[in-house]
Amino acid sequence: MNRFSIVVLLLLIFKSGFAQMKANEKDFVGYLFAYFEGSSDKFKQEQLRFGVSANAVNWFALNLNQPVISSADISQTGGIRDPHILRAEDGGFLITATDMFTVKNGWNSNPGIVLLKSKDLIDWKHHIIDLAKAYPQKFAKVKWVWAPQTIYDVKAKKYLVYFTVRFHNSNELNFYSAYANKDFNGFDAEPKLMFKPKYGAIDGDIIYKDGIYHLFYKGNTKDAAGKEIKNGIQKATSKSLKGPWVEDFKYLDAYADTTIAVEGSSVFKLNHTDEYILMYDLYTNLRYEFQRSKDLNSFTAKPEQFTKNFNPRHGSIIGITKEEVRRLQNKWGGVPEVLLQPAAPNDRYHFQSKGNPIITHEYTADPAAMVKGDTLWLYAGHDFAGGQKNYKMKDWLVYSTTDLKNWTEYPVPLKIGDFAWAKSGDAFAAQVIARNGKYYWYVSTNWSGIGVAVADRPEGPFKDALGKPLLTNKDCFASTHSWACIDPAVFVDDDGQAWIFWGNRECYYAKLKPSMIEIDGPVKKIDFKDFNFTEAPWMHKYKNKYYLSYATAFPEKIAYAMADQIEGPYEYKGILNEIAGNSNTNHQAIVEFKGKWYFIYHNGAIETEGSSFSRSICIDDLEYHPDGNIKRIVMTTEGVEARVKQ
Repeated sequence: MNRFSIVVLLLLIFKSGFAQMKANEKDFVGYLFAYFEGSSDKFKQEQLRFGVSANAVNWFALNLNQPVISSADISQTGGIRDPHILRAEDGGFLITATDMFTVKNGWNSNPGIVLLKSKDLIDWKHHIIDLAKAYPQKFAKVKWVWAPQTIYDVKAKKYLVYFTVRFHNSNELNFYSAYANKDFNGFDAEPKLMFKPKYGAIDGDIIYKDGIYHLFYKGNTKDAAGKEIKNGIQKATSKSLKGPWVEDFKYLDAYADTTIAVEGSSVFKLNHTDEYILMYDLYTNLRYEFQRSKDLNSFTAKPEQFTKNFNPRHGSIIGITKEEVRRLQNKWGGVPEVLLQPAAPNDRYHFQSKGNPIITHEYTADPAAMVKGDTLWLYAGHDFAGGQKNYKMKDWLVYSTTDLKNWTEYPVPLKIGDFAWAKSGDAFAAQVIARNGKYYWYVSTNWSGIGVAVADRPEGPFKDALGKPLLTNKDCFASTHSWACIDPAVFVDDDGQAWIFWGNRECYYAKLKPSMIEIDGPVKKIDFKDFNFTEAPWMHKYKNKYYLSYATAFPEKIAYAMADQIEGPYEYKGILNEIAGNSNTNHQAIVEFKGKWYFIYHNGAIETEGSSFSRSICIDDLEYHPDGNIKRIVMTTEGVEARVKQ
């Protein structure tokens, strides 16, 4: 970069106030939903919450559906409703919301709105506008100031804030508006009447398309006596934000001719398409539905439903980038893994563990660990989703860390589909070993056998090294069930000899040739007194003793045995790890890293859909007694993060 380029860059940064450059739609990978709640504790409902989606249909609450900002900290009343979020021209974000706490104060009056501003979606500055106090000449008798929203006026180069107003001495519901000042902490001048619908309206939402401003709102129809006979989502249009606004008196939602009430309409454009979504709040039915359009005039007749793990009330949606998605995850959690997982070859997702489980954005199981220099590499099975009723695992994942707190996730390095011979379609437990300047990944595929993949780097990508299984059920000579050939564990001894252990119900082992992709000699079976083997063998060495740990019984615990030689005889030493919470299976990796030993395992502890089939990897300390026996593992919520320095 030359000197001129550096000067230009610095000027751009200075001009933007150090905010990020405004993202383009091409950068959007998902959606952010700002809403308030419609269920659970009523005193917590009227607070700002965020939800995220990859496709604008399936939604996930951030922060376990708890507020991301306390209304008590940002509002005059102690509550907020109807949050509207907008991506600002400088790359930041703006939110407007109704300053109203109906649970505490009722519906009689709310005189103001809340303005929020952020550069990163995480830290927000807020300001309260009380219209009755700020503009008493016009608004001293204001009753309601509802559902404020913001749109950027390209001609005025300002943000127009518009909202519904009702006065105490009137039943009219009209739209008023005012330009926000440059700091977005107040108005330039007293709000003025913007639009006076024939029968009144609430919940306005303006969308600009092809030279026309489309104002969607909840309108109604009244008879000659002034009685409301119909209501629903209507629209007015204008060529200018200053009006005039022309009503068409048509109803756009699918429920206008029914007894089902809707409000809180909001329109947003789907990423990378020419399609728009008109969504609305079926507030008496605890549902949120939507209809589609390409021209904002005609909408699909049949409404569709969101799937979601929260109950949103009147909110709004914007597109968000991968960087923003990851920022939201690192702050609050709850983002679906499809939005976080690296896809491009050079993409990386950096995150911090906050105790156990160490990974909460994905369901991970069957850990295997490898230390290379100052880096611990963690290889994981991947439970497909939360709340599963059976095992669904289609690929494997890889992470690295240098301090057990700060982690890096890499693109998916290996999929079950990479093994053409693996007809089972199951990506079960696996382990990676470094040898000969390469990395060998031994995987189990349920009844299809154990395969080997190879890569030049620990993060992959890996490819099938054999084109066929290394081991199959035929090698499990003492077994009769179809899933006997699983859970490979490879250990390279001090003399350079590599060994592979595996099995279910019976534990098998064999030598590996130096190529690491061929068995050297006969397959043998391990047996000794009190050996109640289920699966998940792992071999490690400490002070010239060999330690065989394994899952025992069902639900599984981890037990271990010791020997002076790798082929035994082994002496049973007892239970090492109790049943891991909310998981019938238990699977361990034991590794020394920077002078300390660690026990890596899985449980089913991710809130709220963790289970025996939707598991999560944890790490706790492993310690030895002076005689070499291992101390019982203490599973903790804090994990090793509790003592890892920042």
